Amino acid sequence: MVPIVLLLVAPPLVLTGCNTSAIYQDDAYNPPVFWGRHVVKPGETLYSIAWRYGRDYRELGSANGIDAPWTLRAGQVLRLDVRGKVTSGTQTGSVSKPAAKPSTPAVAKAPPKPQPKPRVSKAPNKQSPIGNQTQTVSSINWRWPHVGTVIAGYSTSGKVNKGVDIAGKPGDAVKAAAGGNVVYAGSGLLGYGNLIIVNHNEHYLSAYAHNRKILVQEGEDVKAGQVIAELGSSGSDRPKLHFEIRRNGNPVDPMHYLPPR
Repeated sequence: MVPIVLLLVAPPLVLTGCNTSAIYQDDAYNPPVFWGRHVVKPGETLYSIAWRYGRDYRELGSANGIDAPWTLRAGQVLRLDVRGKVTSGTQTGSVSKPAAKPSTPAVAKAPPKPQPKPRVSKAPNKQSPIGNQTQTVSSINWRWPHVGTVIAGYSTSGKVNKGVDIAGKPGDAVKAAAGGNVVYAGSGLLGYGNLIIVNHNEHYLSAYAHNRKILVQEGEDVKAGQVIAELGSSGSDRPKLHFEIRRNGNPVDPMHYLPPR
């Protein structure tokens, strides 16, 4: 008797939601997702979707043929199994080469001077050292989004935390850590509750999670120190602010950017 072998082919995976433990916190640091697909839901933006899967919004847009202003429609399917390219906005145009100059005798040049290291400046304020103190990193003036105590730090091992958790009371002011544009304001990412994402430049985004009330709208420009939300416990077991900074889609330790306390 000839044995019969059945070959099972799994259908393409469609990711339509967010697994809280896998995306927000887990037992190991989860890398960016480069498999499956995502079906856009009402209220979602390319920024929030890229945030969910640990991708750079420009790279994810490129992978799906989407250009600025990154407009999506409900029901649209985004491929996550394709890698896009990120091109700086200042390098998109073609550059013509200058005409060659007549050759001249070689002249010995002095060795180049060492380039100065990036400056990190602090502007302390004696009356409110936490609320108004700033630190300039990567040309952005960062400040603390809340004056509360840090109860959980950034971690990529054990219980992963992609940002810092700051204690507070319900209704406390949550402030923009730097000037920028609100690119997401909603509750569509499980594990984050009422979430605000601010775009500071082509490289940096910051996020403010678990708010009780959101005080800004998508597309709104905000200034550093502006109150953008009320602290709360949405999507959390206690009142706190979960704060993240991402560089090119990758989480970074906010303590390297925020001024020392």
